[in-house]
Amino acid sequence: MLIHALAVVAGFALLMWGADRFVAGAATTARNLGVSPLIVGLTIVGFGTSAPEMLVSATAAWQGNPGLAVGNAVGSNITNIGLILGVTALITPLEVHSGILKRELPVLLGVMILSLVLLLNGRLGRMDGVILLAAMVILIAWITRLALRGRDPDPLAQEYAQEIPSGMGTTAALGWVALGLVVLVASSRILVWGAVGIAHALNVSDLIIGLTVVALGTSLPELAASVASARKGEHDIAIGNVIGSNMFNLLAVLGLPGLIRPALLDPQVLTRDFPVMFAFTVGLFLLAYGFRTPGRITRLEGLLLVVAYCAYETLLYFSGRPPGV
Repeated sequence: MLIHALAVVAGFALLMWGADRFVAGAATTARNLGVSPLIVGLTIVGFGTSAPEMLVSATAAWQGNPGLAVGNAVGSNITNIGLILGVTALITPLEVHSGILKRELPVLLGVMILSLVLLLNGRLGRMDGVILLAAMVILIAWITRLALRGRDPDPLAQEYAQEIPSGMGTTAALGWVALGLVVLVASSRILVWGAVGIAHALNVSDLIIGLTVVALGTSLPELAASVASARKGEHDIAIGNVIGSNMFNLLAVLGLPGLIRPALLDPQVLTRDFPVMFAFTVGLFLLAYGFRTPGRITRLEGLLLVVAYCAYETLLYFSGRPPGV
């Protein structure tokens, strides 16, 4: 099992590096072509930070491991809210000032409900994948239109303007996009191979490995980005990274496996994991929306998110143990 564990570690490291280079190159290319930083941040950066989850899920489905793909999508959303936002708020209490994020939060709830309705029959089918990916296209178009029609400067725009790399030529940026994509594809194959090997060695399901090890690893770019943004006072980006990533996870990361290899779902996805994801998402909405005042996630609330995440991981540990162990 050692070689599989090393493959997982190497896969995660390469995924983080490849995603960083891909996002930096794509964001710089768009900025050099005259696209506003707000649109770049909400679409390209948001899409790019979910690239590890997308490629890992697509690779897992292609290789006949749909449980790992579904677990990665759902587990990443739980990890993003419970662990990433929880840890970030413990370091720096967060406040939401962006009107765009307040419009995205209800959309995230709607996306979650859509994915649940499609999966209630216990199957992730090809038509489900088509619907989810089509919804992702609609979502990107809506976000772009929202950014273009904003009358007042949104705090998120200034934060993204400060974060998008500058001083890089378009040719170099395109080179980083190509190299980042190659590294993402290669590392996702290495990671899936290692994760499946660990699952077989431990006699646990691909779903459990996807919900835990793979979900945590593919969420590392969001953790690094959110903590770094919060420490620089860019609270809206810290929370926006999670909101955008979670929407793309439910639409693209869940949609790709359905399109590539339709499969029956493990019943526990609907009875255990989706309710937990729903609870975390509703909790994020109540904390971050801010009905009359700016939304806030305090250190205490961050601690509660982390504790809830640890409780869920403990539940997975006991439910994933082989009988008699």
